[in-house]
Amino acid sequence: MTNSAKEKLGQLLCEKSYLDTGQLDQALEEQKGTRKRLGKILLDLGYVTQSQLTEALAVQVDIEYADLSEITMGRQLISLVPADLVSKYNILPLWQRDGYIAVAMTDPFDTQAIEDLRVVTGHEIERFYGNPAQMERAILKFYGSNVARMLENLAPSEQNQEKYENGSNGDYSPAKLHELARQPSLVNLVNLIILEAIEARASDVHIEPFEHQIKIKYRIDGRLIEKAPSPKQLQAAIVSRIKIMANMNIAERFVPQDGHIDFSGHKGKVDIRVSTVPSIFGESVTMRLLDKSASLYTLEELGMNQQCLNGFSHSLTKSHGIILVTGPTGSGKTTTLYAALNKIYAPSLKIITIEDPVEYQLDGIVQMQVNPKRGLSFATGLRHIVRQDPDIIMVGEIRDHETADIAIRSAMTGHLVFSTLHTNDAAGAVTRLIDMGVEPFLMGSSLEMVLAQRLVRKICPFCKERYHPGKNLLRTFNNSIGDEDDLELYHGVGCNECLNTGMRGRVGIYELLRITNQLRDLIVTKPTTEQINRAAPPDHESLRYDGIAKMLAGITTPEEILRVTQGIDEE
Repeated sequence: MTNSAKEKLGQLLCEKSYLDTGQLDQALEEQKGTRKRLGKILLDLGYVTQSQLTEALAVQVDIEYADLSEITMGRQLISLVPADLVSKYNILPLWQRDGYIAVAMTDPFDTQAIEDLRVVTGHEIERFYGNPAQMERAILKFYGSNVARMLENLAPSEQNQEKYENGSNGDYSPAKLHELARQPSLVNLVNLIILEAIEARASDVHIEPFEHQIKIKYRIDGRLIEKAPSPKQLQAAIVSRIKIMANMNIAERFVPQDGHIDFSGHKGKVDIRVSTVPSIFGESVTMRLLDKSASLYTLEELGMNQQCLNGFSHSLTKSHGIILVTGPTGSGKTTTLYAALNKIYAPSLKIITIEDPVEYQLDGIVQMQVNPKRGLSFATGLRHIVRQDPDIIMVGEIRDHETADIAIRSAMTGHLVFSTLHTNDAAGAVTRLIDMGVEPFLMGSSLEMVLAQRLVRKICPFCKERYHPGKNLLRTFNNSIGDEDDLELYHGVGCNECLNTGMRGRVGIYELLRITNQLRDLIVTKPTTEQINRAAPPDHESLRYDGIAKMLAGITTPEEILRVTQGIDEE
């Protein structure tokens, strides 16, 4: 590609407002020294997304844009391009004539997709560019959910279903389970369940057995969404297939098991943690999805307000002490700690972590994983970590007195220690550690800061609307909002982009408690959480206060703030 063509690419991106001239000039300057393609530089700098770059490249090489908003499609055309190819490559057939088939593609430069289409359809391919959001809606409209369609095709006859429910087909031998789990249709079904969950931004997949069916649910933005149920007859095969993928014992069905799957998604590797537990209707399976291709958050991207961000960042400059992040399971504590470690990492510092499990690999940081079967607990691992001459230590979670005691003594002997606790608010961390048996005078001299957090769902930007909230709803905030008469808030009305929930993505709400000299003196007296909150610094703000600020800014809804702060911050 010539320089003029590269400049044209930059101009196209600027014309579409995906890029500004300052960013383009910086990228062109960097290109002179690296000789990389301009698009690769813009991606590496984070100035454009892959879909924005693909759209501009399609315009540059005269690939036409296909408007999919009002597209119609006949059954013959749908049957010509199989659903598995549509799902795998994110494509959609448009028309077919004279030995050619026109196809809308989110990536019209995918040569493998074009070749597979040519082989399967027996037609030459004419490429068009399709907007990813429009493509997703059109595929769902004409092809439906891939999982739902496959489950429908695999559904047993009424006679076989009745036989299964009467108990004649429920107890397979290990050899039979292996045979069932290796059937191509079952392999494809399980792969599609995982792929659909990844594309829906799910964090977990739940496969729950009941008397007459198996329920499949995805946890998206912290809430479970039920998908098409599976026939009961497929239960043994689905569970066995997942257990084989996770290197688990398929013959053992009456004790809990844990496993691990390395899965290749469209965008890269996905790490899947698998857990099974026996229930009265069979094994229940939960898969936690960790997208290794997703970049880690920076502190600035977590959603902290400026005051909280400044206070937390300042605590990271300490040479020693203990910093705690608190909240329930799934509130983003590990993400916050990873962002903190990334911010302070330098080659001159030795940073060691002990985690359960290690969720993401951090460059330049030594990470250990808890292994109870080998006798490696948080306490034993931490005891050995302090002999490794670390500057900074991260303990995934403080669960018992021994771990808490070693962590606090490590902080007193010149180490900066990060860890998490399961408490409702920041003040609760102090009383929780005292309940564990930690000496208050040790905690008072070593604790530097406690950050409490929750995750709230964000309003979908595609269907966001203003509205006047009811006064009864606002009164639940105990007059914390101010003038209620003319107050306008936002909510999502529901659209295809947010699966008609009105919410898309999550953001944190935070409470930062700095440990001042006054609080250190108070901790020695074994105070209650109420006493700690009353003695907190003047700049201390509660979780609900931060949530209300995000609600008034149109980021989330009052219902979300009430949901995650109910029972706390109500004084």
